[in-house]
Amino acid sequence: MRIGTLGNLVFQVSSETVQTIDDLQWSGSAQYSTHQRHLAKGLLEFTGVDPDELSFSIFLSRSLGVEPEESMALLREYEQNGTTLPFSLGSRPYGEYRWVIVSHKLQVTQFDGRGRIAAATVSVSLREYSKE
Repeated sequence: MRIGTLGNLVFQVSSETVQTIDDLQWSGSAQYSTHQRHLAKGLLEFTGVDPDELSFSIFLSRSLGVEPEESMALLREYEQNGTTLPFSLGSRPYGEYRWVIVSHKLQVTQFDGRGRIAAATVSVSLREYSKE
């Protein structure tokens, strides 16, 4: 069963493959300018919003039908090329447009007998990419 996607990376649970996300965090912030006034508190002026940010972790395990190195190669390619990506969970797209990967961190938890990654967790940080 397909749970969601980030570009061509599919989050799914089936009898052969388990690749899901954990620890999803979505944050946003607003921008304000402060106008200093003589002998009075500064006056705030709303000037816009910053792009939203998403972060989550993905558990990659060969024993769960996922090739960790292939998934990591795809994520690195997206990050290094500045690829804009749709992100969805269930039938719901997240954000108003698309996302870019701004950083990742890989924690390898298991190697096989040939020195290949057998299991790892990758933490991914996304930033909203505006059409304008």
